[in-house]
Amino acid sequence: MNCVLWNGQLKDSKEAVISAYDHGFLYGIGLFETFRTYGGSPWLIERHAARLAEGCRQLGIHYEPDPARMRDSIKRLLAANGLADGYIRWSVSAGEGIIGLPSEPYAEPQEIVYAKPLAPDDPASRTAKTLRLLRLRRTAPEGGHFRLKSFHFMNNIMGKRELLADGAGPNVEGLFLDAAGHVCEGLVSNVFWRSDDTLYTPSLETGALPGVTRQYVLEMALKSGMTVKEGRYVMEDLAAADEVFLTNSVQEIVPVAALIDADGRRIHDFGGVVPGPRTREWMLQYRLDAEGGKGQ
Repeated sequence: MNCVLWNGQLKDSKEAVISAYDHGFLYGIGLFETFRTYGGSPWLIERHAARLAEGCRQLGIHYEPDPARMRDSIKRLLAANGLADGYIRWSVSAGEGIIGLPSEPYAEPQEIVYAKPLAPDDPASRTAKTLRLLRLRRTAPEGGHFRLKSFHFMNNIMGKRELLADGAGPNVEGLFLDAAGHVCEGLVSNVFWRSDDTLYTPSLETGALPGVTRQYVLEMALKSGMTVKEGRYVMEDLAAADEVFLTNSVQEIVPVAALIDADGRRIHDFGGVVPGPRTREWMLQYRLDAEGGKGQ
């Protein structure tokens, strides 16, 4: 049986349903967090809970995630699905409302938590990706400030379809520019690059998601003595880098082997399939921290 947690109760996934009047379904008013576990415990769960709580406040959803309850719930869900570790998606939908734009906060949100197996992965032998520029531009955040990890995923899906239509394989990540032509983020990742002793990443003002792993990597870089810069950058800045990598909370830190344009023409190689020295160092350190932290 494939189990999910529906409002804290274990249920067969086929039995966990929401109302046809749920505003997550009708209007995309909902948020989610994706992360993985190490030794059965979710890593950086307090940070995921904090981001989820802030998003709920902005959307008027009365929901306050509790990291301790989240840990316990995830252990129950993993056990019910026969998993030692897993990929977790923690979703909060607004709940029922009128057909029409709401004026009141959402007092009865719906919580659904999913788990699925993790693909085998060893950071010491992780395969590098190709980063391909998308013709489609990144939409601006719906709220106008910073991007929420919301149910609004059409921009990402259309970007993925662009890659597939162009024949891109599974080891290719799409790269969004913002409306002004600045480097923004990947389809499911934040992007970083190193030039000399400085680590660069796009500012959240471009519409990039404030990734939990993104922030952790920025802290790792500062601790290692590197200069860190967040700003508005163009493709030429990225192409001139010594090394490039991507981050998200499931794939961790992924090296980039090459940068190509939207027509598949190679712009720059970053050392082939071998990660750059800083990328490799942080890949290994991140896994050590995650496995040693056991959910801290």
